[in-house]
Amino acid sequence: MSGGHTKNAALTTALAFHYQVLIGLDKCFALEEGQSVWFEKDGDVSLISPDAIASTQTEVKDYSATLTDHHENLWKTLKNWLASEFDHGQYGVLVLHTTQAFGTTTRLKDWNTQTAEQRLQVLKDIFAERTNEQLHAEKPSGIIKLQKAVMLDSTQETLKTVLAKVVLHVESADLDTLKTNYFNKLSGYIPLSNRQAFAEALIGFVYEQANSSEWVIDKLAFDQKRETLTAKWGPTLFTIPDFAGSVATDEDVDLYLTELFAQKILEIEYEEILPEAIGNWLELRNSLIEELNGFPQFRETVRKYRDQLLRNFSAKYRKACRKQGCALALSKDLYDEVTSDTPFGIDGYPNPDFVFRNGLLHDVMDDDEQNLKWKVEL
Repeated sequence: MSGGHTKNAALTTALAFHYQVLIGLDKCFALEEGQSVWFEKDGDVSLISPDAIASTQTEVKDYSATLTDHHENLWKTLKNWLASEFDHGQYGVLVLHTTQAFGTTTRLKDWNTQTAEQRLQVLKDIFAERTNEQLHAEKPSGIIKLQKAVMLDSTQETLKTVLAKVVLHVESADLDTLKTNYFNKLSGYIPLSNRQAFAEALIGFVYEQANSSEWVIDKLAFDQKRETLTAKWGPTLFTIPDFAGSVATDEDVDLYLTELFAQKILEIEYEEILPEAIGNWLELRNSLIEELNGFPQFRETVRKYRDQLLRNFSAKYRKACRKQGCALALSKDLYDEVTSDTPFGIDGYPNPDFVFRNGLLHDVMDDDEQNLKWKVEL
């Protein structure tokens, strides 16, 4: 094989086989009732259905070279499908699945839209390029042997019957792209941080189904395994985390005193509320980092709450700036009013905790891009 993955022949073979397994795994995701995926039954990957018309046999090729008129991938695959031991009647479709693109001058480009007669004529035209010297050489090349087997060892009717079922699936995803596509299939029900573990477990399950007599994955077994792994690696039912409302220790106050939100509290000379403020801020941050990991839907709720919180605070700040009196006193009044108001609710979080709301408010204050402050400007 000239896939160009590695110079080590054993590793090249292993990668090619793994590519084949991933193609089979992809088919497992689309299995319908009564269907199963087989490896090395009649070739690389077979999808067996109760209705033979819906069954497919796929030969998998991970090659970098282009698919030309005389490339062995086409002719070797056709030879295998014409072999007496291969019962093509079991399949409605025969697929050559290859990463190769069509060569610039190949006559195969219109294959999938042609009739069996047209496909046969294409092969005849290609085969006609061989000279008598090439065909009758004492030691003909490998590709000549394959072409002779296809064109001369079967009847025209048998050849047309097989050709009618053949589909050329070219420019297929390579191994790396196939892995990426597989990960994308998990989007929406497996958190990003768990996808590698889920993928390894499901691929391992596919390998484990092989024994000395057969290698088959049926829909029921695959669905059960996928459900089991989803229960293990998927997001659990989300519940809003509890907030204790504990105040920060003296050590925590000293540690986080230089944070921007704490400095804005010092700016209005309101040091006595720092333990509560820093405690709320820490709880909010810890809950987002630890408890909400893997729950993008709740992170979106937090984002929406943050946006509304910004609008509400801005309105109250403008109102405070219109009042008469001592700026520091008005700033402290603003702080007390904002942090003691009953938190508003939003879709997905109808009754937010005070600690959540106030912790998020301090988190917004800590964002220098927002340019928010408690200090009232008269």
